[in-house]
Amino acid sequence: MWRGLYTAATGMITESRRTDVIANNLANVNTTGFKKDEAVTSDFEPMLIRRIDDQREKDVTTFKGFSLGNGAPVVGQLGLGSQVSDIVTDYSQGSMQTTGNPMDLAIQGNGFFIIETPQGERYTRDGNFYKSATNRLVTVNGQNVLDDRGRPIDLPPEAVHVTINENGAISADGNPVARLGFVEFAAGRDAVAKEGASLYRAMEGQQPIPGTGSIQQGALERSNTEIVSEMVNMIANYRSYEASSKAVVTQDNLLDKSVNEVGRL
Repeated sequence: MWRGLYTAATGMITESRRTDVIANNLANVNTTGFKKDEAVTSDFEPMLIRRIDDQREKDVTTFKGFSLGNGAPVVGQLGLGSQVSDIVTDYSQGSMQTTGNPMDLAIQGNGFFIIETPQGERYTRDGNFYKSATNRLVTVNGQNVLDDRGRPIDLPPEAVHVTINENGAISADGNPVARLGFVEFAAGRDAVAKEGASLYRAMEGQQPIPGTGSIQQGALERSNTEIVSEMVNMIANYRSYEASSKAVVTQDNLLDKSVNEVGRL
């Protein structure tokens, strides 16, 4: 009974963590460039069960001349609970939203923009950029957007038309200014980890290479979270949590009876 209680409790813990992941996806449904997460679950190592007393001299599997053969028959496997083994990011392409703002940039395919932070270079797919009061290209949080040489991008203060082509080359009134830092990783998108505020950090030992995607000016990549599917997942997750909680209550009631009633006999 104790084992059943713990097994059901692990189910509740697993579904609780899955709920947190789904809730975070729903909270960022309107976040530019956001990539949804998914909780990957796995079972604890199951236990192989055999019937008791089957190894005695008198085989209890023998009845009126009928025998199941040599050796104790296997009943089956007993699951010992579940756990969230990993939380992975779904990097599928988000839909494009046309804004008409020349500072808005969207990535089609693989790639990240390079951002300067106090912790070092970070990467993002959120291309909602602005021209700061000092004529620098910055994020909504005021962080510098870097060029392909790791330097902040300064735009001419008198520039009227700023154009950025699909390779990241920036021109102001037809004059070249810089080239956006646009990279990806040879090890794939799992080479980066989320750090919050739409930023990613490179995992240890991972080095960026030129991005193979394309940049679209005047557009933004929306979150790849689908509200309907996430709400369906939330409902299914709630029902799984409820089933596990009922199993805990049942196991607790059985334990109560075994202690307070069976024990009297």
